[in-house]
Amino acid sequence: MSQTVGDFILARLRAWGVEHVFGYPGDGINGLLAAWGRADNQPRFIQARHEEMAAFAAVGYAKFSGKVGVCAATSGPGAIHLLNGLYDAKLDHVPVVAIVGQTNRSAMGGSYQQEVDLLSLFKDVASEYVQVVNVPEQLPNVLDRALRIALAERAPTCVILPADVQELDYSPPTHAFKMVPSSLGVRWPAVSPDDAGVRAAAELLNAGKKVSILAGQGARGARTELIEVADRLGAGVAKALLGKDVLPDDLPFVTGAIGLLGTRPSYELMRDCDTLLTVGSSFPYSQFLPDLDQARGVQIDVDARYIGMRYPYEINLVGDAAATLRALLPLLDRKEDRSWRETIEANVARWWETVEREAHVEGKPINPMRLFWEASARLPDNAILAADSGSAANWYARDLRLRGDMRGSLSGTLATMGPGVPYGIGAKFAHPDRPVVVFEGDGAMQMNGLAELITIARYWHEWADPRFVIAVLHNNDLNQVTWEMRAMQGAPKFTESQTLPEVSYAEFARAIGIGGEAVDDPDQLGPAWDRALAADHPTILDVRTDPDFPPIPPHATFEQAKDTAEALLKGDENRWGIISAGLRTKVQELLPHHG
Repeated sequence: MSQTVGDFILARLRAWGVEHVFGYPGDGINGLLAAWGRADNQPRFIQARHEEMAAFAAVGYAKFSGKVGVCAATSGPGAIHLLNGLYDAKLDHVPVVAIVGQTNRSAMGGSYQQEVDLLSLFKDVASEYVQVVNVPEQLPNVLDRALRIALAERAPTCVILPADVQELDYSPPTHAFKMVPSSLGVRWPAVSPDDAGVRAAAELLNAGKKVSILAGQGARGARTELIEVADRLGAGVAKALLGKDVLPDDLPFVTGAIGLLGTRPSYELMRDCDTLLTVGSSFPYSQFLPDLDQARGVQIDVDARYIGMRYPYEINLVGDAAATLRALLPLLDRKEDRSWRETIEANVARWWETVEREAHVEGKPINPMRLFWEASARLPDNAILAADSGSAANWYARDLRLRGDMRGSLSGTLATMGPGVPYGIGAKFAHPDRPVVVFEGDGAMQMNGLAELITIARYWHEWADPRFVIAVLHNNDLNQVTWEMRAMQGAPKFTESQTLPEVSYAEFARAIGIGGEAVDDPDQLGPAWDRALAADHPTILDVRTDPDFPPIPPHATFEQAKDTAEALLKGDENRWGIISAGLRTKVQELLPHHG
């Protein structure tokens, strides 16, 4: 039997080392699906419940594997559904390739069923590369470029395959005019910095007395070098949200997250420093960095498009984070005056004491911070963590103490609801031998998570480590937006938009054949985590959390946050809306811990 275009596409993906494709079927990719049947399902088709979830799973797979994620969808609505997940990949700089169907070439321009101008549709989200395959000879070039560009630019790309093209006999490009041959693979260089720039950067850093470091996801492969540089400079290290797993939080000089969801010691680090070294981050909120005339600065980034942004750095080094830090180290003087480092470590120690005390403030029934505090002490050192957008992201950023080889991520820049569970699914296919834990608000759970529990129920038996824990913050409130309305609009909760219908997530889980446990007693949280992390199956922890705990960030706007709390206590209802008496009591308990 001759090889079809569909057969060739799958063979080429295998040649690139692609092992999984996350997708949902439809007649716009029937030619590909038939090829999958002939290829013994290699690469493996992982069926999501919705194309958006397939795209999110591909993003999660790429984030946690370091490989390219691949998703597939049919024409028209299937292709449209991919967009949100692909935008998540674009904004967080994640390599994902989307393979989408299109109506037959003969029907194009005829207002045919599911005919959508896919080139225009994907032009923005896949701006690095999007192409339609109209004849077999365009392959393998189009597919190879989509994969190579996705990896090179850390961005989503898209290949559009009309349904009739998928069924054509494959014929390769020939050695002829207007043919474009192609080749497999790529060897990536280690981008080394300019020697003179490294010397200048070392001089600047050596001159500083109070050095701060901001690390982002671009520093993930430079843990050892980052620790050595921080030690040499006596510096503290704050982490951008997507870089939360770059350094473990049990290092005494790691101040935790920075920004809207940041910690107080990160705010203090930036407030008081005289020198800033930024490594692998394009953290956008410059108001959380030192005042523009306060600190001298050095930035290191492998991508020149993001260099020199956000702060008036004196020296901008384009280079791989690990290679650049290794080049810097021999030129850095060890700072003998350790008072700045000692101050940082004291601030960090005080912070974690505060987090513990806050987590034990009584809730009705459970303080959401207690959920994260109890998890922190119990999570395995090799756990992979995902958090969904909403108040869960706040507690993930500030209250979870990562250690060992833990990995963690969320939708950092798009901040979309719903990727938490599919991120976890992608992580499980990337690392089936590691436990996965997802922190999910009940709004995100109702939006996307419940359906993807069915995906987990289908596949979990195949994973070497079956532990997949989803902790649901069950408060029947779209809590983050409720608090944003109060703090930003001076408006009370608008019940019609904010209140969620009651659902038993534990019962739903048990009904589809996975574990589910409801928790409404804070003293049972620890034992519930122990059971879930020891189970031989996935588990949903359905935790009744108190919506009256404000995710007020004790970060760079700490004084503003304190003003907010004081306004609540004074009863400034015109500005802060209608606040329960129970919440006033909680704020009164929390304020002394912030000193």
